[in-house]
Amino acid sequence: MTITLTIDGKTVTAEEGQGLIDVANDAGVYIPSLCYQRGKPCLGTCRVCTCKVNGNPVASCTIPVQDGMVVEVEEPEVRDMRKALIELLFVEGKHNCPSCEKSGRCDLQAVGYETGMMVSRFPYRFPITENDYCSDKIWLERDRCIFCQRCVEFIRDEETGQKIFNISERGAKARIEIDVELANKMSDEQAKAAMDICPVGCILKKAVGFDAPIGKRKYEIETVRERALRGEHK
Repeated sequence: MTITLTIDGKTVTAEEGQGLIDVANDAGVYIPSLCYQRGKPCLGTCRVCTCKVNGNPVASCTIPVQDGMVVEVEEPEVRDMRKALIELLFVEGKHNCPSCEKSGRCDLQAVGYETGMMVSRFPYRFPITENDYCSDKIWLERDRCIFCQRCVEFIRDEETGQKIFNISERGAKARIEIDVELANKMSDEQAKAAMDICPVGCILKKAVGFDAPIGKRKYEIETVRERALRGEHK
């Protein structure tokens, strides 16, 4: 059934029951998200897709469209809500973009630009985290995790369907975990898929940085000593 709704004053037609975030994006109205992926079940964890529906703030990835719905995406109050959510994600972890392997390909970095974030209005927590490198193919940079749960729900053992990633504890003690035994069974392709599905630089596929040495250094300790003994070094 085709229905009509309004998004930022623009009349839009869609099929009843479609997800609002998809309908808006198809209509050229961008709504950011860090947990939702088109074609996959809604997670509703990041709330970065918050907009107003009939005057009430909602996560747009969780809402099916209905006839007569009035949606506000660029309304000032809801824009600030999204920006505040992004700022909170930055202060809850340690996101040093210049040193991150995913800089330039990071969804959190991208929505930070989109919302115009320059610095957070909230104090930084500087959490103490422990990275996990026990898996043969996966490195977890826990200080970057935003708990979107994409990896938890969408990356599973190909034989049993068991979850490879999970979240332990709650609140400030929450952290991403990995089942090392299942992770070691992952193919290179699945390990890369896990890295790509992560919206930040938390899940990294282990790899060789340089397959061949760049070259010998000009001054090795042994070389300097040997030259000195031969009277060649001044």
